[in-house]
Amino acid sequence: MSAAGRLYAAGGVLLAVMPLAMVLANRSSPLICGLAALAFLAGRWAEDAAALRRHLLGPLRTPLAGAALAFLAWTLISLAWSPFPAASLRVLGEFLPTLLAAYLLTCLAPGRIPAFAPRLGAIAVGLAGLLIAIDLASNLALERALGRRVAAFVHNRPALTLDLVAGPLALVLWRGSARGLAAAVLGFAALGVHRSISGAAQLGLLAGAAMAALARMLPLRVGLGLAGLGLGLAVALAPVEGDLLARAMPEAAHERLVQSSSRARVAIARSFGAAVAADPWRGAGFGTSARFAETPVAETVPPEMRVLLGVGHPHNSFLQIWAELGLPGALLAALTLMLMLARIARLTQPDRAAALGLVACAAAIAFVEHNGWAAWWTAGLGAAITWMRAASPADANERSERDGPA
Repeated sequence: MSAAGRLYAAGGVLLAVMPLAMVLANRSSPLICGLAALAFLAGRWAEDAAALRRHLLGPLRTPLAGAALAFLAWTLISLAWSPFPAASLRVLGEFLPTLLAAYLLTCLAPGRIPAFAPRLGAIAVGLAGLLIAIDLASNLALERALGRRVAAFVHNRPALTLDLVAGPLALVLWRGSARGLAAAVLGFAALGVHRSISGAAQLGLLAGAAMAALARMLPLRVGLGLAGLGLGLAVALAPVEGDLLARAMPEAAHERLVQSSSRARVAIARSFGAAVAADPWRGAGFGTSARFAETPVAETVPPEMRVLLGVGHPHNSFLQIWAELGLPGALLAALTLMLMLARIARLTQPDRAAALGLVACAAAIAFVEHNGWAAWWTAGLGAAITWMRAASPADANERSERDGPA
C-alpha cells in the first residue's frame, strides 16, 4: 500500500469510529475530526500536491461559501465590542480549529475513503447504540467501571452524534449495495437515541426521518419549500420563541415534558429574547453567552428576567446568533441556510432526501439544545457532511475506481 493509501486508511478508521468514541469519551469528536482531517490532508499531499490547492480553494468560490465566510467575518468583527474579549477568544479558539478540520475533512475525504470504512462505521454505530441502551438499562455500569461521573446525560452528546451521522452513513452503505447494513445503522442509531434521556436527540430523529420521507414523496419545490420555511421561521422567530411558547404551551404539555425541563427552557428563551429586543442591531459579541448576565445589555432587562441570562447559553442556536451577533448575524445565517438549500436542490434522489433529512435533524436539535459553537457539535456535523458527500455518485465512482465498491 502506498503512503497515501495508508494515510487514507487511518483517516477512514478515525471517521468511522467517531460515534463509538463519543460513547467512551463524549468530548472526543473534535480530536478525532482533527486527526482524520490531517490524515486525509497528508494523503492528498502525498498523492498529488499540485491538485490540493484546487480541492481546498475551489469550494470557496461559490455563493454559499461567500455567505458563510461573511458570517464568520462578522463573528470576528463582533469581538471588537465584546465585553469579555478573553472569553470570546477562548470560545473562538475551540470553534475555529474544529471548523477548519471539518472543512478539510468534507473537502478531502470524499472519493478517498477506503472501501472498508463504511462497514467499520456501521459496526461503530451499532456498538454505540447498544452501549448507550445497555449502559442506561444497567444504571450506568459502564460509567462506573470507567470511574466517570454517573449521570444519564453523559450519553446525550453521543446520541446527538448518532442522529447526525446515521442517515448519511446509511446512504453510503445503501449505494454500495449493503442495504442490510444500512438498515442496521438506522436501527441501532434509533435505539441509542430512543434510550437516551436527550429530548433534543429524539426530536432530531423524528424531524430528520419525517423530512427525509416527505422529500422522497413530495415534488422538489414542495420539499425544498417546506425546508426553507422551517429554517426561515427558526431564524425569524427565535427572539420571540419564549413569548410564543409561554402563550401556546398548555400546562399538560409541560407535565409530559418535565424531564426536558420545558418550563425552564421557555423562561430562558424569554430572557434572551428580552435581551435581543433591548439591543437587536449588533448583539453582545461572539462567545458572550457564558457570561451574558454580565453584559451591558443584560442591565436593561427587567430584574426578574435577568437571572436566567446566567445559564450559559440560550439553549437555541438561532437565538444565540441573535443575542451574540444581532441582526447582521441573523441575516447572514439565514442567507447561508437558503444558499445551502439551493445547493441541495441540485442533488438527485435519494441524496436530496437524505440531505434534507440531515438539515431538518440538525435544525431541530439546534432549536432546542446546546451551545451553537460547541466543538463536538461542529465535528459531528463535519463527519455527517463528509459521509453525505461520499455518497454522491461522482465521489462514489472516483472511489470505486481505486478501491472497489464500498
